[in-house]
Amino acid sequence: MLTDHWPLAALRLQTPRLELRPPDDEELAALADVAAKGIHLPDQRPFLTPWTHLQPRERALYVIQQHWLTRGQWRPEAWSLGLGVFHDGQPIGMVSLRGHDFPILREVKTGSWLGLDFHGKGFGTEARATLLHLAFAELGAVAALSEVFQDNAASQGVSRKLGYRPDGLSRDVLDGGVVVSDRLRLTRENWEQSQQLPVTVTGLEPCRRFFLPESG
Repeated sequence: MLTDHWPLAALRLQTPRLELRPPDDEELAALADVAAKGIHLPDQRPFLTPWTHLQPRERALYVIQQHWLTRGQWRPEAWSLGLGVFHDGQPIGMVSLRGHDFPILREVKTGSWLGLDFHGKGFGTEARATLLHLAFAELGAVAALSEVFQDNAASQGVSRKLGYRPDGLSRDVLDGGVVVSDRLRLTRENWEQSQQLPVTVTGLEPCRRFFLPESG
């Protein structure tokens, strides 16, 4: 069975409204269809990589290929866990939890997108809080990091709700100009002081060696 070699396929994170899990290929195709329908308004640019401005078919293919790519490149020293977000069994978006030298640094970064039809319902906050539970409560992270464009009000609001604090600025080039992002940090202490979302995690134990080789 696939899970004998890739136990991450059986990982499940459940909250009162959502289930986060690695999608199988059919679910991945359904998630790509969600992305093809749009994940933000036309005049918005929430990501440094402008994949959301591709044509719908290319946008869907990007979602599929990126998921396959990150799964195939997984190493304990550099990994990206991509999870589909499902509400009442319906695919609504994807999130990612990333670690670089995680066994030493114990720091993670998160990323996410939701279909435009599912914005404004608190799903983004709940999905990121679920990732943070996995990072802090289950994997022993000491900090979660985020970089957000200064005009990305929605992502900025989610970060504030979850207790992130300012951690400086970063500058990048986008469309031939400079774009400034806020660097944000959520420490384990601040996470423990925040209101905790009830999260049920199943299927993690066989996966621990993929995050922390000494555990397996």
